[in-house]
Amino acid sequence: MKRRILSLGFIAMAMTLANCSDNDDTNYVDPNASLFSDVIGNVSSNVVVETYKTLNQKAGELRTAINTLATTPNEVNLAAAKQAWVNTRKPWEQSEGFLYGPVADDALGNGGLDPAMDTWPVDVEAMNNILSSGQPITANVIAANPEARGFHLIEFLLWGENGTKTAAQLTARELQYLKAAAEDLQNNTQTLINGWSASSGNYVGFFLTAGNSGNVKYPSQKAALEEFVHGIITIADEVANTKIQEPLNGPNGEGVSPQAEESRFSKNSLLDFADNIRSVQNVYLGDYGSIDGKGLTDVVAARNPQLDTAIKAKIAESISAIEAIPVSFTDAIYNNRPAVENAQQKVNELFSMLQTQLLPLINN
Repeated sequence: MKRRILSLGFIAMAMTLANCSDNDDTNYVDPNASLFSDVIGNVSSNVVVETYKTLNQKAGELRTAINTLATTPNEVNLAAAKQAWVNTRKPWEQSEGFLYGPVADDALGNGGLDPAMDTWPVDVEAMNNILSSGQPITANVIAANPEARGFHLIEFLLWGENGTKTAAQLTARELQYLKAAAEDLQNNTQTLINGWSASSGNYVGFFLTAGNSGNVKYPSQKAALEEFVHGIITIADEVANTKIQEPLNGPNGEGVSPQAEESRFSKNSLLDFADNIRSVQNVYLGDYGSIDGKGLTDVVAARNPQLDTAIKAKIAESISAIEAIPVSFTDAIYNNRPAVENAQQKVNELFSMLQTQLLPLINN
């Protein structure tokens, strides 16, 4: 560990501060406080909350599409339901850079809303037990079976094990299950947006009042900024070292493991990965959709413009490398391994940069 050498100017400034007003620093105002407030307010209100609003809207559209499919099970309606699933998956994957707050709340007793919506792998046995039980399949029945609900259960029923399921192959019980699972998913997205909204659970309020007396979540603005950084570090690590690594080389390095691939039934994995890194990008830039606000980039650029430029470039490189993987991820882990390894390397470089350079800058 290196010992920090203080300059004479720094020591003189510190002594001056120490002698001020009976050593009372309670009136000290960080010169960056206004910028920090703008960043925290924009990211929490206009990136996080707006992403969850989109998610809830798309989940409603998915539920409608599945209800239509259940009423008239034909290929047109099956294709529409599949597209609605993909559309709903996008904002969910773009939210994985901020898996804190209500999404991680264990008040439901099942580990939080994240596993309720995105448990992987699907417990096919649990699903089959429900299908063969003879009881009506309702959202409450689905909610009581944590391993047989959410995005991937719906994906499995819509696409089938090999991704080739037809509308004619959907049984009446499976259609009933799909309706209940879609209702359960939207119930959870509604609970999630309610938890964040200022008019309901108001988790966003903890960010908007970061640093205020009595704020038990974020007693300082730095604590709120650190939450943002930890969130994007976590998802960059997960994409590189779980989502790509485990199918590519096996959970324990034993070789290609296609069963470890998430979203493999729909072949949506590459879109998932790219949207995960867009989640990093949205928080870092402070942008979402038509919103162009302040993000972590503004904090970093004020202190280390070179690092800010490097982070933005590495985010873009990571997304480009993922999107450059040809065909499906299922095929690429066998036949296009160099492209997959390149994407993994770029995301790992991003992860390292966020962890070893961005986080220390925010901490200090």
